[in-house]
Amino acid sequence: MPNAVLDLWHNMATIEHLKAYLVAGWVLYVLGLGIWIVLQKREPVATISWLISLAALPYLGFVIYFFFGPQRIHRQRLRRTRVRAALPAPPPGQAPNPAAIELARLAQSTTGLPPTTATRAELLIDGAAKYRQLLADVASAREHIHLEYYIYQPDRTGTALRDALIERARAGVRVRLLLDAVGSGKASRRFLQPLLDAGGEVAWFHPMRVRWPWKRPWLNLRTHRKIVVIDGRIGFTGGINVTDEEDEGLLATAYRDLHLRLEGDIVRSLQLVFVEDWAYATGASPLQLQHPPPQPGAVPAQVLVSGPDSPWEAIHRLHVGAIQSARKRVWLMTPYFVPGEAAMMALTSAALGGLDVRLLVPRISDSRLVTYAARSYFDDLLDAGVKILEYGPRMLHSKALLCDDDVAIIGSANFDHRSFRLNFEISVMFHDRGLVAELSRLVEHDCLDCVEVRDDRNRSLWLSRLPEALARLVSPLL
Repeated sequence: MPNAVLDLWHNMATIEHLKAYLVAGWVLYVLGLGIWIVLQKREPVATISWLISLAALPYLGFVIYFFFGPQRIHRQRLRRTRVRAALPAPPPGQAPNPAAIELARLAQSTTGLPPTTATRAELLIDGAAKYRQLLADVASAREHIHLEYYIYQPDRTGTALRDALIERARAGVRVRLLLDAVGSGKASRRFLQPLLDAGGEVAWFHPMRVRWPWKRPWLNLRTHRKIVVIDGRIGFTGGINVTDEEDEGLLATAYRDLHLRLEGDIVRSLQLVFVEDWAYATGASPLQLQHPPPQPGAVPAQVLVSGPDSPWEAIHRLHVGAIQSARKRVWLMTPYFVPGEAAMMALTSAALGGLDVRLLVPRISDSRLVTYAARSYFDDLLDAGVKILEYGPRMLHSKALLCDDDVAIIGSANFDHRSFRLNFEISVMFHDRGLVAELSRLVEHDCLDCVEVRDDRNRSLWLSRLPEALARLVSPLL
C-alpha cells in the first residue's frame, strides 16, 4: 500500500500545471459550497464559521456539510389548519398580567398552540420519582399510551417500562412508541420485539435513508422531545429520558434533572404534538382520537414547540421574551449554555438593569467542548452582574427558566443553538405563582450544591482561556 501511494504521487507530480488545476479545483469547491451555505440565510456568524471551517477541508468539507450542515424541513404542519382560539379569561381573583398576555400571544403565533390550563401540574425531581410515577400511570391506562423519547436505553429502566407497556398492550391498550433513531439507537428490534408481538407499535424518527443515498440525511436533526400521554388525560414532559443514567436510585452519579406530570386541558396540546410527530415519522394519516371532556383548571399553561420545520425558533423567542419582560429576577438552569446574541443581550440587560439574574450550569458537563464554550461567555455575564453557579458533584441536566414570581418555562430545550434551531423540542410555559414558588425552592436548594464563579478566579492561558476562546469560535455550530 505505501508503494502504491508513492507511485500515485510520482505520477501526479508529472502532470503539467498540476498546481494550477488543484488551485482551480479548490476555488470551484469553495465557490460552490459557499453559495450553498450562503443561500441558507443563517446568522452571519454561523455562516462565516461554516465557510472558514469547510474551506480548510477541501472536498471533505462537502461531505461534512452534507451530513451535518443545517437543513430546513418542509413538512405539512397540522397546526397550520388550527383555529387560533381567543385568549382565555384569567382565573377568578387573578388580575390580567399584560406581560403574560403578550407572551401567550407570541407563543400562539409561533407555534399555533393556544394558551390553556392544567388542573394539576406536578414537578418530578430526578429520575426515580419520574419513573415511579410513570409506571403507576401506565398501569392505569385503559385506552392508549403514547410515548416519544430522544433516548430510550435497553437497560434496567428501559426494560421495566417496556414490560409495563407489554402488559397494557396485551390488555387491549393501544401503545405507540416513537423513538429517535440516533438517541435510541441501542434499543434494538430484538429488545422491542416483545412489545410488537403484544400488539404495540414502534416508529423511528429520522432513520438513515439508505435506499435514497442522493437525499441529504437527517443525522443532525433529532427529536429531543420527551412526551408521554395516557388516555388523553395524563401527560409527562421535561428533560428526563429513559435510562439508568438518570435514576439516582441505581447510580450515585445519575443526572440531576426535572420533569413534569400534567393533568387537564394542557394534555390535549401534548397529544396534538405527538400525533403530528407520529404522522410525520410513519407517513400515515393523523390519528383520530377521542378527547376527554374539557377540564378547565386553575394553572395557566401553554405548550411550546420548536424545530427545523419552523423559521420562528419559538422556544428561543419565548425565553428571550420572558427575560425581557422580567422586573425582579431571572433564574436559569441549563446543562448546555451556548447563547446567541439575542439571549446574551437579554441576560446582560436584565443584570445591568438591577435584576437578580442567576445562571446554574454543571461544573463539568458530558461534553468538554460545550463546557469550554459555555465558560467563554462567563466574563461578559459577570461584568454585567450575573451570578453564575456551577452545580456538582452530579451533572445538572435540569432545563428551566424562572422569571419574577409568576412565569416559568420547563421542558426539553437546552439554552444553546442546537436546541433552539436544530432539535425538535417541547417545553411548557406557566403563569402560576404556586408552581413558580415550588420551582424557586428547588433552585435555591440546588444553589446549596453549587460553587459561585468569581470574576477574580485564576485562569490559566493554556488550560482555560485559550481552550474557551477556541470553543467559542465553533459555538454557532454546536
